[in-house]
Amino acid sequence: MSIKQQRMNERIQQILSQLLQREIADPRLRDVTITEVRLDPELLAAKVYVSAMGDESREQEVMKGFRRARGFLRRELGKRIRLRHTPELHFDWDHSLAQADRINQLIAGLDIPAETEADRDAPR
Repeated sequence: MSIKQQRMNERIQQILSQLLQREIADPRLRDVTITEVRLDPELLAAKVYVSAMGDESREQEVMKGFRRARGFLRRELGKRIRLRHTPELHFDWDHSLAQADRINQLIAGLDIPAETEADRDAPR
């Protein structure tokens, strides 16, 4: 990934996050976080990964909200960013947070004895 592409990813994420906080009134998009943006090499399309507070049952509701707001978000992004073409926005649910939570639950469920001071001082 080029430096320009990386900077544009970060800038688009910042702008979309601000738009969500300040200009979108749709209740489906409350407490939604833009976790990552990935522009294609030609800078014509952007995958926008999102997650929401609460459980994953909101996924369909949130994605409907983004489908409805997509045109507005793209138009406002175009006003705030310097690119020849405003990238087409494609919203996807970010499942990595749920996967990380599941891994943490599995680790917490392991029966691993606590390390004692004698174990720490023993030569290896």
